[in-house]
This record gives sequence, C-alpha cells and structure tokens, in this order.
Amino acid sequence: MQFTVTATDTHSKARTGVINTAHGTIETPIFMPVGTLGTVKAVHRQELLDHVGAQIILGNTYHLYLRPGTQILQQAGGLHGFSAWPRPMLTDSGGYQVYSLAHKRKINEEGVKFQSHIDGSAHFFTPENVMDIQRIIGADIIMAFDECTPYPCEYGYAKKSLALTHRWLQRCCNRFDSTAPLYQHPQYLFPIVQGSVYKDLRIQSAETVAAFDRPGNAIGGLAVGEPAEIMYEITELVCGILPEAKPRYLMGVGTPANLLESIALGIDMFDCVMPTRNARHGLLFTAEGVIHIKNSKWKNDFSAIDANSAAPTSRIHSKAYLRHLFVAQEILGAQIASLHNLAFYLWLMAEARRQIALGNFAAWKTQMVKNMDQKR
Repeated sequence: MQFTVTATDTHSKARTGVINTAHGTIETPIFMPVGTLGTVKAVHRQELLDHVGAQIILGNTYHLYLRPGTQILQQAGGLHGFSAWPRPMLTDSGGYQVYSLAHKRKINEEGVKFQSHIDGSAHFFTPENVMDIQRIIGADIIMAFDECTPYPCEYGYAKKSLALTHRWLQRCCNRFDSTAPLYQHPQYLFPIVQGSVYKDLRIQSAETVAAFDRPGNAIGGLAVGEPAEIMYEITELVCGILPEAKPRYLMGVGTPANLLESIALGIDMFDCVMPTRNARHGLLFTAEGVIHIKNSKWKNDFSAIDANSAAPTSRIHSKAYLRHLFVAQEILGAQIASLHNLAFYLWLMAEARRQIALGNFAAWKTQMVKNMDQKR
C-alpha cells in the first residue's frame, strides 16, 4: 500500500494525502461510511458512489462472521463480490463489538469466548482466526484483534489489557504474514494503539505499534465516554509518535467538530455510525448547525432541507416534507436524512482537503466548528 502526503497546513498538523489500493485511490483526510453488515443503512450502493462520494466503506468482522457467515462470503468472492462494492473497503476486527458485549464474553490469553447477540450461540475469536475471517471477507485494509477498554478504566486493568493487546498483535502479524489473500488483491494489516486515557500506556503502545512497521496505524479506545478534551490530548500525543509517512486512523470518531479537530492533530482516516444513526432519529448535520427535523418549527418550512448539500434529495425536498415523513414514520425519511448526513460528512472532508491545500485550514476549521455547534 502506498501513502503519499501531498500537502501540509502551516498552522496545524493537518495534512492531505493519497492512499493507493487495488480497488482505487483514497484521498485523505477521509471519512468512511460504516457498512457493518455489508450495507450502509438506508443508503443504496449507487447513492454512495454518485451522491455521497464514498471512497472507502467499512464492514465489521464480528457481524459478518455471524451473518451471512464466512462460507457464503467466500463463495461470493468476498464482501466486494457479495455486495457489488467496487471501491476500497476496511474491516474492523470485532474487538470493539466484543467490548460492547461485556456481559456476553470472557477474555483469556488465547482469545475471547462470546455469545452471539442474535441467538446466544457460543463462539471463540482468536488473533489467528480473526485474521483468517478477514482474509475471507477480503477487505483491502484489515485491523488487528485488540481489547478495547471501557471508560473509566482502572490503571491496573488498562496496563494488563494493553500487554494482552500487544501479544495478540504479534500473533495477528504472524498469522497474516503466513497466509495469502484469497481474491487476487493485496490486503494490509493495521495495528491499533490502546492504553485508555493513561499517557504512559499510550506512549508505550504507540511506540510498540510503530515498531511493527505496518502500512498504516490506528488509534482505538477513544470516543468511549471520555471528555472530548482528553480524546484530543491522547490523539495529539499518539500522532506525535506514529510515523508521519503512514496513514493514521482514529477509530469510531465522531461528530463533524471531532473530525476537524482531529485532522488538525494529524489524523487521516475516520469512521463512525453517527451520520446514519443520528439521521434515523431526525438529526441533520449542516454547515450552519444541527437541524432537529422533528421539531414543530419545520412544519410549515418549505425551504430546501439544505440548498448547498451534495445530496440531490436535500436540495429538492423541503424541511416540511422531511418532517412529515418522520412524523408519519415513512422509511423514506430515514433514507433522505441518511443520504444527507453522509453527503455532508464527505463534503466536509473534501473541503478540509481543499483548505489544507490552500494553507487556510486552521482558520477555516475554527469558524466551521463554531458554525456547526449551532442548534437549529
């Protein structure tokens, strides 16, 4: 995998870059829509390509392993073939889902025993079989298996967990390096920095991850309940250690403001369910703030949802019409809102890249964060 830094901001650590994969080029900074089960909820593949402008999407190992299952995926030629997605793809390792299912799992040195959230059946993930599963899924970028610690987390547990994550990382690399891709395109393994909110653990983890010398690196275990100030502090610390010549991926983040602040700290890649999840609850992100479309104030507002949106539906349909769809519980409401939010996130990334290239990112970011914080 090739990553080239193409521009840097003079007043922050923001940079633009290009990642080349077998399924296409990714311009960074980039946001990856979350397609957990091989689909970005309520958004058609062609809309992702034509209107959202998604350059890469994310799938999840845990969910895809449970359904449709590895046998179906392998018969289909991997998730690219199964879902007809032609562009790059990244898969999370399932570590976060194991974290979120704390009441249904047991962690030991070998791996994680867990119960399916679907039918309660028993399963076992190890660093080795998670690599095997991701080989079968066939994503361009795959993640190492890790333990995501909760917040708050006692120092002793965070330290013990981090040591386990590093041992698992070695096993992931050993398995990955001893196996081959299944579908005629290369795959790339990203390690994940952990360590909760403790600076010494984060430094240790970032140095360990950097020493593995993989094509890119991720930062996990943030946006799990800690204050945003701590998230930014840890992100800045870790970015200062991870190599500049490789892409940095901040996992599970976040709001539009979170993205811009993290770009300023040196982050290149993001994913989050927020744009689609919030859309399904009637919350629309815009450059002028968040629209709560269910509010009665929009009942007679026949202006466009967002006249400047990259999504055609947001320029065509009115706020009153979209509110009506939500009140009537019509599925189309969630579809329009999801398309709008994803298009906004991808527009925000494109504009960030443009501002970095112009050398104006820091000033633009400050004003955008202020504008987007407004409640409408």
